[in-house]
Amino acid sequence: MLDNNTYNLIEQLAQEHKSLWRIKDEYMKDAEGHADCQTFWKKMEQDKEEHIRDLTKLVKEHLK
Repeated sequence: MLDNNTYNLIEQLAQEHKSLWRIKDEYMKDAEGHADCQTFWKKMEQDKEEHIRDLTKLVKEHLK
């Protein structure tokens, strides 16, 4: 059984992946013709990718 901290990291990693998918699959398409919104979503996409990298590293460390 996982401790709460490890579970929380894995749960947040899943949420970040879902959010990133929505940004790439839906939000960017919906923002077509709105450069300011596309710029925002692109920044958010980069932030999510960084969060995923950081969380993946933490999960790997805590599953050892």
